[in-house]
Amino acid sequence: MKKIILALIAFCSFAANAQVLTSETVTGTSTRTTTAGTSTTVFKRTTKIDSNTVVKDSAGTRYAYNDWQKLIRTGQYALRSNSPLADSVKEFTLVRRTPLDITRSKMMMPPPDETGVIKTGEPFELFKAKDIDGYKIDPKSLAGKIVILNFWFINCPPCRQEIPELNKIVAAYANNPDVVFIAIATDEKYKLKEFLKDTPFAYHIVSDGRELATKYGITGYPTNVIIGKDGKVKSHSMGYGPYTLDGFAKAIDNAK
Repeated sequence: MKKIILALIAFCSFAANAQVLTSETVTGTSTRTTTAGTSTTVFKRTTKIDSNTVVKDSAGTRYAYNDWQKLIRTGQYALRSNSPLADSVKEFTLVRRTPLDITRSKMMMPPPDETGVIKTGEPFELFKAKDIDGYKIDPKSLAGKIVILNFWFINCPPCRQEIPELNKIVAAYANNPDVVFIAIATDEKYKLKEFLKDTPFAYHIVSDGRELATKYGITGYPTNVIIGKDGKVKSHSMGYGPYTLDGFAKAIDNAK
């Protein structure tokens, strides 16, 4: 009798300009009982996933690479190997994850990466600037307010991916003048104006922010920083993926 237990683990790569599913690892045990006794073998195989990988749903409909990648990034879906014991897996089935699976994933995930330069609990020196619409940013006017900073650039996929979530958070504080959202982009003003025509971003957008990013030691994007009313860093993180913004609103509420 042969008993096989399989577990599917999907990995996402996080970098300044990418956040995509790049490999699928199948792990498990193969237990075999014979007249000589019972033996168990642990196996682990990793398969590269790219635009040539075939991904279908349970009905057999094939998904384009960008479409199934978007679904994977929501954290609500996973890929299941159709030939988990093969040395080279070329076809997967897209499956919706159960609430229990999602809860388990959240429990196992480490907290978002801290930037390594900005330190929680330390004072944050704000800057003077104007956003692309002429709004003046001044440390004096921001004193006693909660300030949320986002460092990003247009050609950064995870930066673009988190914008819809960030817009929802801004909307939740629309009637609170003591919470201010500022996004420092490294791009030029005219490029941002063009980009924002199709992708609205509800933050105050500061253009040409390379010097500011250098000043604060920003090396990865997106980077989010929450500064409390006392001018000290309350929370900060780098990167974006499923569930990374789950506690963002709570962190803002706790930023006193």
